[in-house]
Amino acid sequence: CVCLLGVCGDEFSVLRSPQSVVFRDGSWPIPGERIPDVAALTMGFSVEEDLPWPGLAVGDLFHRPRATVLVTVKGVDRLALPVKGFSYPIENAVPFSLDSVANAIHTLFSEETPVVLQLAPSEERVYMVGKANSVFEDLSVTLRQLRNRLFQDNSILSSLPLNSLSRNNEVDLLFLSEIQVLHDIASLLSRHKHLAKDHSPDLYSLELSGLEEVGKRYGEDSQQFKDASQILVDSLQKFADEMFNLYGGNAVVEVVAVKEFNSPLIRKTRSILQSSESAKENPYNLAYPYNYNYSVIFNIILWMMIGLALAVIVISYNLWNMDPGYDSIIYRMTNQKIRMD
Repeated sequence: CVCLLGVCGDEFSVLRSPQSVVFRDGSWPIPGERIPDVAALTMGFSVEEDLPWPGLAVGDLFHRPRATVLVTVKGVDRLALPVKGFSYPIENAVPFSLDSVANAIHTLFSEETPVVLQLAPSEERVYMVGKANSVFEDLSVTLRQLRNRLFQDNSILSSLPLNSLSRNNEVDLLFLSEIQVLHDIASLLSRHKHLAKDHSPDLYSLELSGLEEVGKRYGEDSQQFKDASQILVDSLQKFADEMFNLYGGNAVVEVVAVKEFNSPLIRKTRSILQSSESAKENPYNLAYPYNYNYSVIFNIILWMMIGLALAVIVISYNLWNMDPGYDSIIYRMTNQKIRMD
């Protein structure tokens, strides 16, 4: 267990999930690059490669969740979340995105314009598609907008106990602005509850790095970091409950706590010897791996060609054995005209 925690320090947690999505209680590590596949499978979408992870079981295939909410928290490897959820260690925490899930939603539900919101407040990175453009048009996304939002009358500063955090520190305001974003998303969605009742699935992907900045500024053993962690845990639990209730108990809310992403090593330069040895990577002359759509395309082309070949044979046989005097209307009309003359 000590070795497992040392290698897999980061954590993937499921705060809320419907009965149609079954997560198993265990300590199975999940690869960091397969987290988008977990989100896709919970929504009922297919993935290119099978996911041999026992943490996710086969649920109700006819009742899929109407929303998936994934919150990524950077700067901490574990949060003191409630015990009623499920938590799994992350193996090889690499940067990931839910673009594949968003593309699947656009492809299958393009006419219904579902809500797709991907937001990283600290980086001023936002991606809204579909009905999210009209629902979250008043959402603060830039750092200047977030700072102004905090000092409004209905902000979280009027009700949130700051403890050791300060309103005059830029790092503290960045962290509090991300908490404000969580509150505003649930508040704006509550004004448009009809969007949570349609048949198209919605996707929310949020990346929070304010806690990481607090740890860098004060240290992870400081009182500011402990207070910020507790505020974040309470806000995430409240946000999960609100989103789960807005979708009528048919939403999956997940949290990824990552201390630091492991960027894959990329070779930027290559010598002449390395370029000559690259030809030996495939010494057995093996074919490239087929795509999972190969069998579908092969069957479509095969049976279409067989059908066209049979159609040509049948038509050619009937034309060859056709009697011009009885089967052709051209000869029939010609014979009657000759008889009349």
